[in-house]
Amino acid sequence: MNYEAVIGLEVHLHLKTKTKAFCGCSTEFGQGANSQVCPVCLGFPGSLPVLNKLALDFAIKAGLGLNCTIQSHTKFDRKNYFYPDLPKNYQISQYDMPLAINGYLDIDIEGKTKRIGITRAHLEEDAGKLIHKDSESWVDFNRTGIPLLEIVTEPDISSPQEAYEYLSCLKNILEYLEISDCDMEKGSLRCDANISLRPKGAKELGVKTELKNMNSFKGVKDALGFEIERQARALENGEKIIQETRLWNIKSMETVPMRTKEEAQDYRYFPEPDLPLFLISAEKINEINTSIPELPRQKLERFVHDYGLSEYDAKIIVSSKAFALTAEKLIKKWPNKIKKPLVNWLCGPLLSEANSRNLSPEEIIIPGGDDELIDLIIAQEEGKISHLIAKTVFTESIATTTLASEIIKKKNLFQISDTDSLNAMIEEVLKDNIKSVADYRAGKTNAVMALVGQMMKKTGGKANPKLVQELLKRRLENA
Repeated sequence: MNYEAVIGLEVHLHLKTKTKAFCGCSTEFGQGANSQVCPVCLGFPGSLPVLNKLALDFAIKAGLGLNCTIQSHTKFDRKNYFYPDLPKNYQISQYDMPLAINGYLDIDIEGKTKRIGITRAHLEEDAGKLIHKDSESWVDFNRTGIPLLEIVTEPDISSPQEAYEYLSCLKNILEYLEISDCDMEKGSLRCDANISLRPKGAKELGVKTELKNMNSFKGVKDALGFEIERQARALENGEKIIQETRLWNIKSMETVPMRTKEEAQDYRYFPEPDLPLFLISAEKINEINTSIPELPRQKLERFVHDYGLSEYDAKIIVSSKAFALTAEKLIKKWPNKIKKPLVNWLCGPLLSEANSRNLSPEEIIIPGGDDELIDLIIAQEEGKISHLIAKTVFTESIATTTLASEIIKKKNLFQISDTDSLNAMIEEVLKDNIKSVADYRAGKTNAVMALVGQMMKKTGGKANPKLVQELLKRRLENA
């Protein structure tokens, strides 16, 4: 393709407050339609807004976590437009004096680190929700007034994959900061994308298209991929790209026109007359800064440096704050200098068990606790039980709330390493698997693994697989 993509993202984040941005209405999700409203969030004449202090603190915390400068003076503005889900016909937002500016977020892409600039992060209130059913439309104002933080990037993103990585990293940071549940299904985190194409090497930006209605990070990635191809085809055919808003249709996997924006929409911003200029002191910024925990990138670097983890394993572990805390507790208890056997279990069987139960890893209750899990892994490492048996026992232990050590003893699952016993069984396996034997002797060395599998089946998974493979090879090559 002779064109390069220029992408900017706008993320709208519900802040995890109990009440709305400018009134005392509850923000609890899933309540009856229009049951969480009042004169303030509905914009009744004479009602006055009062800023939620926790929302402001959370917004400052997010700005600091994203390496932004927190402005000492910030104000709110009225963004004027008409839409049925906006009861006041304006939205309290921030325009020329946003709370946080000039930040950045680093992402890893194709083995390199790329810095994505963050233009601004500002506070605003959410609109309501339109519900379309048959030929009717309904509006629920429960969401109206919920505090939103809008995080806007520079046009530094060059591909759908970079957009995906940015959103994943951003969500990870916000979850570590504990300022939002980031639940896209509930609408707590929403993303719009601006994308344009220009000839490779050109400096001037092309005409941008705004993409909406993407309810997952994969949806953002897919929508951007489609739009790049659509715009490239149009440009190659000599067509003119028009500035418009397009919706992502997940069923047809394509973007469709929503509305045309020949010129930038004039929202007639003006200062919100019912809210004062807010002064944010250096003391307040320092106080909030001290509450910021170790963030994912710093934790990853520390895990690699202090515990010798690979970047790949560390990235999996730090993808969840709670999982990282659980993992580090186990790593500190692990008696050996080499952490890899434990980490393999954390990123393998433990994650697998959590996923199969639709739980997060830290929610898995291990009978006997951390020490029992460590003893199980050590038993496998020392060859007392096979890896297959260890995983099977782990699953049974969680399901039945029985100690893993008790299951092993009761079922006599200790690994068979007696060469005489194994050799006797090998003779039987070789007689029953003539084709695999012939394949191996014909030069197909991988055929030995089929024989190992038969031995493991014959012994109920209790044979030492490494020893079995060694004995099989010796028997086959010396026949």
